[in-house]
Amino acid sequence: MRAAQRWQCGVVSTAITQGIRVTVSTVYVPTQSSPTEHRYVFAYTVRIANEGTEPAQLKTRHWIITHGSGKVEEVRGPGVVGQQPLLKPGEHFEYTSGCVLETPRGTMRGTYQMHRADGRMFDAEIAPFTLAMPHSLN
Repeated sequence: MRAAQRWQCGVVSTAITQGIRVTVSTVYVPTQSSPTEHRYVFAYTVRIANEGTEPAQLKTRHWIITHGSGKVEEVRGPGVVGQQPLLKPGEHFEYTSGCVLETPRGTMRGTYQMHRADGRMFDAEIAPFTLAMPHSLN
């Protein structure tokens, strides 16, 4: 097994809110995971695309992470990966981040607070998606 090996899970979530499409794909990262220590590491890539007619800026994020045991964690903060991207119509922003679970499967969902040029705000939905170690879906 190569050190950088990941097991691709594919596109697992898509939602559109007021012209903002949020698509998420995930991978299990076995080289950083340790099942005997209840540590399951996942990487997820998010693509945020402005398919609408007005610019929108991502200001904050809110994630709800649910472990297979039922434990729930909430993460809130400014922007994503240190940025607050402004998306004009037709533009997109993509980033990759990670999540550590205590169980071989869990779920994530959330919202990005978006701001329009005139000050209007809305929450762009991040549709629920599953994080699952391969062979844990049975």
